[in-house]
Amino acid sequence: MTLSPQPPDGQADTEAVRICQDLLRIDTTNPGDGTGPGERPAAEYVAAQLAEAGIEPLVVEAAPRRTSVLARVAGTDPVRAPLLVHGHLDTVPFDAADWSRHPLSGDLYDGCLWGRGAVDMKGAVATTLALVRSWARTGRRPRRDIVLAFLADEESTGEFGARFVASRHREHFADCREAIGESGGFSVPARPGAGADGDGARVYPVAVGERGTAWMNLTTTGTAGHGSRSGTDNAVSTLVHALSALAAHSWPTRLTPPVEALIAELERILGTVIDRDRLEAEAVRLGRVGELFATTVRNSATPTVLQAGRKVNVVPCSAHAQVDGRFLPGTREEYLTTVERLLGPGVVREFINLEEAPSGDHSGPAFEAMTAALRAEDPAGHPVPYLMSGGTDAKTFARLGIACYGFAPLLLDPGLHYQRMFHGVDERVPVAGLGFGVRVLDRFLGTY
Repeated sequence: MTLSPQPPDGQADTEAVRICQDLLRIDTTNPGDGTGPGERPAAEYVAAQLAEAGIEPLVVEAAPRRTSVLARVAGTDPVRAPLLVHGHLDTVPFDAADWSRHPLSGDLYDGCLWGRGAVDMKGAVATTLALVRSWARTGRRPRRDIVLAFLADEESTGEFGARFVASRHREHFADCREAIGESGGFSVPARPGAGADGDGARVYPVAVGERGTAWMNLTTTGTAGHGSRSGTDNAVSTLVHALSALAAHSWPTRLTPPVEALIAELERILGTVIDRDRLEAEAVRLGRVGELFATTVRNSATPTVLQAGRKVNVVPCSAHAQVDGRFLPGTREEYLTTVERLLGPGVVREFINLEEAPSGDHSGPAFEAMTAALRAEDPAGHPVPYLMSGGTDAKTFARLGIACYGFAPLLLDPGLHYQRMFHGVDERVPVAGLGFGVRVLDRFLGTY
């Protein structure tokens, strides 16, 4: 038995909204330094939603309050390999003073649920929970087993979430060959001014890979002394010069297979030619869809934190910085060698997080099933492959030999800019978009 092409019952959309709203009201901010409230209350809520539907949850903790939930929904075809559906419960911090509505309010306003994590990614967690609860109510089952993982600590290194469960609970994922998670399946207007009901110009990027991660701590040392005395052995000067060289470096353009496939599809959809020799300018010309490849045609190294000294007339003996490094699939060693050369001999580099850049298949049956599910719900939509500029828990699961895709379907009003809401102010998700996500997931899991 396979699933019908429509939502399993009338409650699924409503439940997605209720669950999302409840999750948004639970503070799971993760500063990355161990000072956050932890994910336990959200994990307990998720476990209760699963248990109420007769799905047995396994609640695990890597450290006090750093809690994840694992579960499994049996399918009808035991021959098919299980599919992993993973999402994270933590969010990045916020400054409530900057928001129009409080980030923990879960307010329903102007057709949207507002709050930190609405798109990243409590909305997707809610659609998944609403769908599996609906299956349980109606007695319906997916085609293959669905392995569920609702995880802690994705917004940091994953040490207390994906890495923990992949190591300590490896058996939960032993027979999984493919996975879906954030971030993909969201709608992007292909042309400026495209309406929500459309002129046939909505693009749905489905992530088939990610850039690698190289988060770095940099340290320089020198001779402490009085600020009025000049000297060449100045830790701050050494670090600033190194950061300047890193920030000014022009990384070469590289077209990986997913990015080349994306650009070719955009040319077909838009009826235009995209100049491969001027990709950054072309990204600007194309607007929102250009952003899908603007940051994934080259490596990057962005200084983000700088710490040195405590008093204006005192030369400190050390200076520190952090750099967010990202590299394209297949370029890791070249990237690290270049960074080392640019920093020079006076800088000590330590990795906060170093993870490979996974790259998947945009021509196989899994990708085709995802695109078919999107087209069935939005015949005017154009699913396309793309490479994520950032990173997700997919990096951890890829190390287990699981092919990972970014697929958390969401229909957005063109006035809502998905990429800018990630970690941004006034993050919100349309109520109608959550219902769309439930239906697309239902179609995908029912046919694949």
